[in-house]
Amino acid sequence: MKLHLADLGDTKLFTAYGADHVAVNGERHDRSIVVLAEEVRNDWDSAGFGELSEAHFSYFIALKPDVLLLGTGAQQRFPHPRLYRALTDAGIGVECMNTPAACRTYNILVAEGRKVVAAILL
Repeated sequence: MKLHLADLGDTKLFTAYGADHVAVNGERHDRSIVVLAEEVRNDWDSAGFGELSEAHFSYFIALKPDVLLLGTGAQQRFPHPRLYRALTDAGIGVECMNTPAACRTYNILVAEGRKVVAAILL
């Protein structure tokens, strides 16, 4: 099978990550962000994993992704299912993983044309 680089145009992709930042299309971000194929959002008001609430997850309902990838920092952590119940009730998958894994998984899924959203906690 021949492999070649697909031209993803202006699609937002993670290009780097570290303990205190991520980069999307070369632009560094030092605070929690939400990344969609078309845009990077800085309006998701999440101070950190311990402060997550139902309201933080309801933010994603209007975006209507197939799946939400939650990057929880250096460690994989799982919020209580009641916090994201509205998403699962709406048929939106929620996957929690450490931030490097969330970045890599997002890049793969968006390259496949999937409607994916990555929420990265920093």
